[in-house]
Amino acid sequence: MMERLLTLVEPVVVIHKFGTSFFEMSLTLTVYNRSLEKADGQADQAQAASSRFFLIHSIVSAVAAMLSNILLGRIVDRRGPKVFLVASQLGSVFGMCFLLVFQFVRLPVEFLFLGSVVFGLCGGSPAYWAGVVALAALSSKQKHRTLKLNIVDLCYGIAGVLAGLLSGYVYQLGQRGVVLLGLAISFDVVSLLYSTFLLSSSGQNNNEEEPLLSRAGRTERTDRLAVRLLMLAMVLFMLGMIGAENVLTLYVLKPPLSWDSVWAGYGRAATDAMYLTSFLGVLVLSRGMGDSALSLLGIISNCTGMAIMAFTAKSWVYFMARGIMMFACVPMPTLRAMLSKVLDAQQYGRIFGRLQLALTVTEVLSTVFFTSVYPLTLNSDSGLCFLLSCAISYLSVIPVLYLNYRQRREEYPTI
Repeated sequence: MMERLLTLVEPVVVIHKFGTSFFEMSLTLTVYNRSLEKADGQADQAQAASSRFFLIHSIVSAVAAMLSNILLGRIVDRRGPKVFLVASQLGSVFGMCFLLVFQFVRLPVEFLFLGSVVFGLCGGSPAYWAGVVALAALSSKQKHRTLKLNIVDLCYGIAGVLAGLLSGYVYQLGQRGVVLLGLAISFDVVSLLYSTFLLSSSGQNNNEEEPLLSRAGRTERTDRLAVRLLMLAMVLFMLGMIGAENVLTLYVLKPPLSWDSVWAGYGRAATDAMYLTSFLGVLVLSRGMGDSALSLLGIISNCTGMAIMAFTAKSWVYFMARGIMMFACVPMPTLRAMLSKVLDAQQYGRIFGRLQLALTVTEVLSTVFFTSVYPLTLNSDSGLCFLLSCAISYLSVIPVLYLNYRQRREEYPTI
């Protein structure tokens, strides 16, 4: 029983999420307050400066991660996907320390880019999520994989809700959020130690009882096409979502909402609550709906809510939009589960690593696009970004519908 528990990646996801949520809140408010100080209290100038900072921050981290993941991928082929998890969390701890130094020493905000470089060179978010998804997929049977990956997202979301509710209050305990940052580093250290010394991959299930879809009469070419379609769907969905969500964290800090740290924490909690509602949706609806239908439901839910965000002038409208986005977290884990079903278990580390690299490039492009458009719309219609997000993310339904149509036409097993 204990051996089985130590193969679960969920405790790592929960502990690490507390650390990253606290760190992101501290980083966002620290950068925004410094920008506001330099702009002599002019909110629009502070918004533009903060947008530029987070744009460069994302690009630096992503480029460094793309370089390091090439080397990490080779190590993973020999040592297993746990390498992704340990390396990325080590970089996360070191990266947070740069913000801690920034809090105590009067340095230019560009100093924080060094933390982004260190985090990226250790694998960054692509390595972390490649490790999480690969370990979760290996520890579950094919028929339970969609639910398993949604459980991982559920744990991520619950931790995010609790961290979001607490972060705003904790930020106010210490000067400049030092207490919040100290807790963030502590959580990440615990997560790193758990991954290194307790998390086991020896009990992973590499032998599927069910035949893989690739062995169910499909050709190698067919498998490659299915992989490409699923990866394209994920890229398009993330292309519209990531950049807009990054802009949204700044949008709520300026008029007309003008949220403080407590309200910003509530907003993060509402965002992470979508993982909980998405899991409940999968739990209830998966009995009558296939993976493709669940993915489409999540895409529609996300895009509809994001469109409403474009007209948010009151706090209650923001939370109503988040309510409509209750299934917004269904597509990614479900599409990953669909992808795992067309792969051999030995391919998980390599293919999921490539997927995360593709998503990292997508994140950079999305961030560049939206953070470039957002400052241009501050004096006219700052909600335009969210309408663009809706339109782009809606494109992800095309490969999902085509794959579903193709499976029905050629009488392949439904994913």
